[in-house]
Amino acid sequence: MKEKVLIVEDQFIEANNLQMILERAGYIVSGIARSVPIALNILEKESPDMVLLDIFLQGSLTGIDLAKILKDKKIGFVYLSANSNKETLDAAKATQPYGFLVKPFREKDVLVMLEIARYLHEHNISAVKKAAAKPGVTKENNILTSDNFYGIIGKSESIRLVIEHLQIVAPTDTSVLILGETGTGKERIASCLHELSARNKKPLIKINCAALPANLIESILFGHEKGSFTGAHERKTGKFEQADGGTVFLDEIGEMPADIQVKLLRVLQEKEIERLGGSTTIKTDVRIIAATNRNLEKEVAEGRFRMDLYYRLNVFPLLLPALRERKEDIPLLTAHFIDHYSRKLGKPSPALAEPALTELQEYDWPGNIRELEHTIERTILLTQGNAIKEIHMPAGKNRMSLSSKKIKTMEENEKDHIIEVLKKCNGKIFGKGGAAELLGLNVSTLNSRIKKLGINKSTIIS
Repeated sequence: MKEKVLIVEDQFIEANNLQMILERAGYIVSGIARSVPIALNILEKESPDMVLLDIFLQGSLTGIDLAKILKDKKIGFVYLSANSNKETLDAAKATQPYGFLVKPFREKDVLVMLEIARYLHEHNISAVKKAAAKPGVTKENNILTSDNFYGIIGKSESIRLVIEHLQIVAPTDTSVLILGETGTGKERIASCLHELSARNKKPLIKINCAALPANLIESILFGHEKGSFTGAHERKTGKFEQADGGTVFLDEIGEMPADIQVKLLRVLQEKEIERLGGSTTIKTDVRIIAATNRNLEKEVAEGRFRMDLYYRLNVFPLLLPALRERKEDIPLLTAHFIDHYSRKLGKPSPALAEPALTELQEYDWPGNIRELEHTIERTILLTQGNAIKEIHMPAGKNRMSLSSKKIKTMEENEKDHIIEVLKKCNGKIFGKGGAAELLGLNVSTLNSRIKKLGINKSTIIS
């Protein structure tokens, strides 16, 4: 049965372009609405499988208003968007669309996004407990059968959801933006996306944008011609040419300078580059995977990152959870690292004592998986015997997580603060330099608080 799509777009040319794209691909266009009231009228007569929804529409009601109605009706939707400010983007994201399509539309992007949106809508991924095997993923490697999926280790719900999303998008050529704190495994995810794609026989070129020399970025990415700058003694191909047919992974994309962002946008839109100092356009077939630990929406709002590039990269975001948010995976990760570094160091694999595991689970791991890995490597080096009884935690780090400490009430914090001020004043309450003056309270109020909080002034005076 052919799927029906409703187009809600008030620009005649763009709406008709979408209609032609959809009909060529075998979709049924159940209507074109140029305002929310017209869309609602169509929805009374038709039940589309998906809605392509412009954020800004004619009339007083916006696409975001319609999105709330679609959500209540359990109809999936994808936003159509030109440049939007952060406030509008936040409001749109709050309605939980299945994606954003950036104007002007490319046929390939429209069809891929609809395919992904259809899958997500059918399976209602917020409630999915099992991952469906996708092209390029064998049954033996499916997340249902293993806690180690292509080097991604864990069984927590958050990491299973990441893997499910990865399985959905990996076989496509869709751009992916991997988000997460430092050390959460963004590079491993990028490798998985490449390994599970049809491009896996071609190169995966990894580029750390933060480590590129400012004066050589363009040359490194796009290549240069002989004599294009001092020291350019011969022609050199860039990373994008080297990756032709494969994948380019741009780590720390938020560090990329504005002038290079423009050139990268051209690669995404036109699939072509020019070498530095050259005049020939070179076609290049690469899939781009980007990663960052920055808040790119904030970078866009503050003018440091191009909004159009953000939309092009953010077709399919993958948000990696911090290790403190998936502590149930720590035993699995620890066992993996113990086995790995024991074999690497030529030592028998030691057992992990229960108190040592407890210590690992009570720490909040600000450096995430990378910090845990280095901690286990150091522990294996320092462990004598056949059991790990002590974890050699990072120097100067507080071993206990914030969650394992007693959370003080507001009154307890207030009591501690008043005691600290009284000690500083040697028990003096009123007059110049007294506690009341320092706390910005009148004397009667402070005395009342001291009495209510049960503070014994006699024990404070030295």
